[in-house]
Amino acid sequence: MSGWAGGLAEWSEGETTFLSVAFTWKLEEAYNRALFARAQGKRIIAGGPALFLTQMKHRLTDVAEVGTSSQDAVARHNPDATFASRGCPVGCWFCIVPKMEGREFTLIPDFPVRPVLCDNNLSALPAEYQDHIVRRYQDAGVKLRDANSGFEPITFTPDVYARWRGLLNVGRGPWRFAYDETRERDQVIRVMRMLAEEPQKRKRVYVLIGNEPFADCMRRIREVINHGCEPHVQPYIKLNALERSPWVRFDWTAQKLADVARWANGFVWKRAPFDEYDRHRRTVRQERYDSQQGLFV
Repeated sequence: MSGWAGGLAEWSEGETTFLSVAFTWKLEEAYNRALFARAQGKRIIAGGPALFLTQMKHRLTDVAEVGTSSQDAVARHNPDATFASRGCPVGCWFCIVPKMEGREFTLIPDFPVRPVLCDNNLSALPAEYQDHIVRRYQDAGVKLRDANSGFEPITFTPDVYARWRGLLNVGRGPWRFAYDETRERDQVIRVMRMLAEEPQKRKRVYVLIGNEPFADCMRRIREVINHGCEPHVQPYIKLNALERSPWVRFDWTAQKLADVARWANGFVWKRAPFDEYDRHRRTVRQERYDSQQGLFV
């Protein structure tokens, strides 16, 4: 089974080295790789969300050409990954997609059919195009193992559920959606109730923390658990951060952000509430990168 490269992909074509940088905290590593390639006499072309976010001001631009796009760069990050559309109409303040890809969808009808579908907002796509994606998978005989970015609660309807259920069941893929802010509560609870009969391990809810006070974030995590879903907690990191460190706001500390993420993503919540969590216990695993999901867990 293939996996994710971890935010930085490198490949060569003839005398040219390509670098695709997903996360801004990978820019220094990309710069060092570019220096090595240049020392070998290679031409270097770099791109990706990280360079878009820094407006191409990083020193990587001193040694690499920037701005050339690669139609299928996602496959360099994970050969099992694909996009059937780009863009998202929602416009979340903490998300790069509307800024980089636009708030109108760009459809890719002849997309390569692969087991990991990375579209940013499947449930908001036109119904006929969602049907087109499902048919492409069925016709190709490819199992959808993961809809990596998931579905948007506000547009997740019984029709959307019925349309994707068979495809995800065949591939044993998880139902992914996000509970990023308290104002989304009604829509998220509606989706969790709609998915009530699905196994808990296949309902994975991204829960952003640090963007609201501690009590509000913990309430969202508890609601996910109480509705029979698994939370995947993600501390908020600024889009242009050059280190993988969360932005500490409200009544949070960096340590508390790390503790909540480890308590949730290490499934300690199945044994004890957060106020009984002990970060020093040997049974509590440290954060690790899961190359299959492309997530820190």
